[in-house]
Amino acid sequence: MREAVLAIHGGCGAIPKAELTPEADIAARAALRRALEVGYAVLTGGGLATDAITEAIVVMEDDPSFNAGFGAALNRAGQHELDASLMDGASGRAGAVAGASRIRNPVRVARRLMEASDPLLLIADAADAWAAANGFAVVENAYFTTHERREALERMLEREWVDDISPASERDRHGTVGAVALDTHGNLAAATSTGGYTAKPVGRVGDTPIIGAGTWADNRTCAVSGTGKGELFIRLAFGHEVHARMLYRGESLEVAISGLVHGELVALGGGAGACAIDRSGNVSLPYNTEGMYRGWIRQGASYVAIHET
Repeated sequence: MREAVLAIHGGCGAIPKAELTPEADIAARAALRRALEVGYAVLTGGGLATDAITEAIVVMEDDPSFNAGFGAALNRAGQHELDASLMDGASGRAGAVAGASRIRNPVRVARRLMEASDPLLLIADAADAWAAANGFAVVENAYFTTHERREALERMLEREWVDDISPASERDRHGTVGAVALDTHGNLAAATSTGGYTAKPVGRVGDTPIIGAGTWADNRTCAVSGTGKGELFIRLAFGHEVHARMLYRGESLEVAISGLVHGELVALGGGAGACAIDRSGNVSLPYNTEGMYRGWIRQGASYVAIHET
């Protein structure tokens, strides 16, 4: 049996260190630890990587410290449009939803769609209807709203009103949660969930539900979940590109993923980060922003961080 490993991110759009209150810091770190512990319990019980990452992300979708599920960002119309995806590295199957407005835990529905494989991706009302028809919890859109996210939307709209061209803060621009795992059977899996970015156009879809962009897993190489400017991740086919550099160039996980996060994505002007695991259990958590909510856990050791190196 292989050693089980789980790694997560809660978004590279972390609150700037100078603005992070002690209470918010404690809450975010506690949520990261809960997500790691819940997911790792699945792995150590002999469970599949796909199940472990689903449960880890559900913890973050239910916690307002992160931009996914409850506490997700609001679009320009003051509504939530949620995206999620999951990929199994053993079979290559995947599932995703985009623009969902009522699914309480989008990653759970992505997990079920992965099993169905056809359809692989459902959008908007169709995703909500499929979730309800298959017994998943659905809620009113207002369930996802928090006071903090409403204030963030007001800040972004005010910036546009006064024609403020300075860059918005990372926490207002984007943010995502993700998880990758290697289970005791030697299988890899990756999942990602997001509310997008504050004041995004209605109907905008980023990289999170796009297999090969924000999410990728292949037992031959790695499992990857990205966070950042989704349009750039799509243009680079980010997740698949990490896999391809490892498979065809023979690069290590660290070289492949860091080259993209600190190279191509920086050149394109995008704040970005990721969590990834290779088939040997090596973990990489690169980011090019001020901070990234992140962590990992394996036998006898765990790690959680936000801004510290």
